[in-house]
Amino acid sequence: MESLQTEVEQFGIKTTIVNPCFFRTELLTEESTNYANHPIDDYNEARMQEMQFWKGANAQQPGDPAKLAQALITITKEQNPPSRFLAGADAVGTAEQVATTLQQQAIAYRELSSSLAY
Repeated sequence: MESLQTEVEQFGIKTTIVNPCFFRTELLTEESTNYANHPIDDYNEARMQEMQFWKGANAQQPGDPAKLAQALITITKEQNPPSRFLAGADAVGTAEQVATTLQQQAIAYRELSSSLAY
């Protein structure tokens, strides 16, 4: 998605990638959620755990969709909107964890990674 930004900015088009947290919508209701019709037996335990997670998360999502809508409207009015918007506290927390892990891996493999040039 980042590549789209460089392709369209010359036309005055601005883009923002939205990384949302969990928002309390109808997405996780029984009527909106579908699971595989032909599950693979080897994955049954993991599949059941995943299904329980999603069912338990329904109506417990911390994000307010009306507040998200207002935040997105605010961003669209900015002269220089962010290239990425982390929507919700849990989205920020996840991004921070990913950034920390990426930095740790970069440090751990700096020597090997840097030795690959001609």
